[in-house]
Amino acid sequence: MSRMTDVVSTDRNQGKNQLRVGRLVKAHGLKGALKLELYTDNPERRFTPGAEFTLQVPEASPWHGKTVVVREYRVMNGNPVVFFKDVDDREGAETLVRAILWIDQDNDEVEDNAWFDHQLTGLDVVRDGVVVGKVARVEHFPAQDLLIVRSGDQDIMVPFVEAIVPTVDVRAGRVIVTPPAGLFEELPDASEAVSYTHLTLPTILLV
Repeated sequence: MSRMTDVVSTDRNQGKNQLRVGRLVKAHGLKGALKLELYTDNPERRFTPGAEFTLQVPEASPWHGKTVVVREYRVMNGNPVVFFKDVDDREGAETLVRAILWIDQDNDEVEDNAWFDHQLTGLDVVRDGVVVGKVARVEHFPAQDLLIVRSGDQDIMVPFVEAIVPTVDVRAGRVIVTPPAGLFEELPDASEAVSYTHLTLPTILLV
């Protein structure tokens, strides 16, 4: 399960706290609709008519520095779809594909399993009961968010997904990670690797 849906960013827009709530995946139909990848557990509340979103798009995009306002939100064939004001056809919708939607949010309005970037920065990173580094910063990408962990003299990119970061304990000042082999250390070479050729495997009886 990805946790990118729950990361809250600070200071993206004049110092305001903002929550990332969705990504525009593709144009849908001919009337300006766009399919959504949702990063919120409450889309009906976030995507009400009149809701305004800040856009994260490349600087070369015609939408850079602009906002969009929801005209309508609906679920079509099981897919969340949104219509925006002044986006009336497929051509206009195509210019918004891959944009990430951010919304201003009060500090006391954080959703479940949501953290501000500044809450994560500086936390100890613990693996198997041992501190292996500290969260230096959070990087936001369309596919997922990354915790940039300072470990020794190097920065390690840790996908902020529940399978790898199962526990975030801000009060205790730590995150617990269960990373795949090799993420925080060099993988053993062939001479050090465990050999499975001499292991006795259990027998499965077919009846």
